[in-house]
Amino acid sequence: MERTASFNDTNNTLSSQPSLASVPSLNSHSHLFNASTTSHTCLATLKPHASSYTSSLALAGKFLYAGSSDREIRSWNHTIFLSEQHLQNTNLITAGTGAVKSIVVHSDKLFTAHQDHKIRVWRITTQDHDQQKFTRVATLPTLGDRVTKILIPKNHVQIRRHKKCTWVHHVDTVSSLALSHDGTLLYSVSWDRTLKIWRTKDFACLESVRNAHDDAINAVAVSGDGHVYTGSTDKRIRVWRKREGEKKHSVVETLEKHRSGINALALSSDGCVLYSGACDRSILVWEKGENWKLVVVGALRGHTKSILCLGVVRDLVCSGSEDKTVRIWRGIEREYSCLAVLEGHRSPIKSLTATLDHSDHPSQLSLLVYSGSLDSDVKVWQVFLPLLST
Repeated sequence: MERTASFNDTNNTLSSQPSLASVPSLNSHSHLFNASTTSHTCLATLKPHASSYTSSLALAGKFLYAGSSDREIRSWNHTIFLSEQHLQNTNLITAGTGAVKSIVVHSDKLFTAHQDHKIRVWRITTQDHDQQKFTRVATLPTLGDRVTKILIPKNHVQIRRHKKCTWVHHVDTVSSLALSHDGTLLYSVSWDRTLKIWRTKDFACLESVRNAHDDAINAVAVSGDGHVYTGSTDKRIRVWRKREGEKKHSVVETLEKHRSGINALALSSDGCVLYSGACDRSILVWEKGENWKLVVVGALRGHTKSILCLGVVRDLVCSGSEDKTVRIWRGIEREYSCLAVLEGHRSPIKSLTATLDHSDHPSQLSLLVYSGSLDSDVKVWQVFLPLLST
C-alpha cells in the first residue's frame, strides 16, 4: 500500500485537506503568461504493463524507463511511438516483489528502488534496433557490505522490539532515489525513516541517517552544491549537508509549512528554487533568502486533490495529482501561471517525466510529457508553449 496521505487508512479525503490559506498564491494573470498561445495534444496512450500500473518513470537519452507496481521494468525508444503489440515486445526485466518505486540512470547504470526494501543496479547494453540488455550487477546492500558489517556488534541497530539488523539495510520500502550531479553518490530514502548514501563506483553504503524524519520519507532531491532535501509524511522537509571537516550529513534546516504529508520534491535547474507537493493540494515554492536559508515565497494552486509527483524542465514545472490531471506551470520572478491542464487519465497520476522536444516553429517550445496513472495507462503529451521574449 502506498504510504502517502492520499492513500492512507483513514477516511479523510484529499479534497478535505486544507490548502494553506496562510501562504500567498503565486498564480499570475500577467500578459507574460498568455495561456491562449499554449496548445497541447495527447500523442499516444500506452499500457507498458499489462496487469499493473506504472509506479515510476525516467528519461535518459532517447530511452524511457517505466517501473510497474508488479516488479516489472520496461524501456523503449521514446522518440518512436509504438503500437501496443510492439510495446509488449520491448526491453523487459522483472525483479524482487511489489512496486518499482523509483528509477535513476547514470552512464550505463540503471538504479531501481523497490518495495521489497532493496536497491538494484543494472548494467545497460544498447544493441541494434533499440534493444537494451540489462545485466544485474548488484543488489544493495551488497554481500560484501553485509558480511563486513554483521561481524561487528556496533553496526547492528534495533529495528523492532526483538529484531536487529545492520545499518546498511533498508527495512521498509525504498521510496525514492537521487544521484549527485557528478554521479558518484546515490541517495536513497525509505519508509523506514532513513536516508542512506551509497558510492556508485563500488556500491558501498557510506552513511545512514537514522530517524531522519518522524514518519515515512517519500521524496529526495539533491542540488549541485551538495544540499540534500527529504520530504516526509511527517509534513516536514529537511535539508541536509555534510559540512567541511565532518564525516556525516547533518540537518541544516527543517521546513514546516505544509499541513499534510509531502509526496514529491523537485529542484529548479540552477538548484536555487525548491518545489514541494503534498496532500494539502498546493505546490509550495521555496527560495534562498538571507544566509542562504530557504523561505517559502508562495504556493501554486489549481489542483483539487493531492500532489503526487513533480518534475522541472528549464523554467517549466510539471505536476501530477490525485485529481487525475497534469498541470504545466511557468514562473518568472515569483509570478507563475498554469499554462496547460492535461486531462484524460481515469485515475490519479502517480508518476511523470518530461523533456524538451524539437519544434518546427522558432517562436515556440515543444515539451513532451509522459504521465503514468493508476488506470494503468502511460500517456504521451505534446505541449507547445511560446518562447519568452528577453
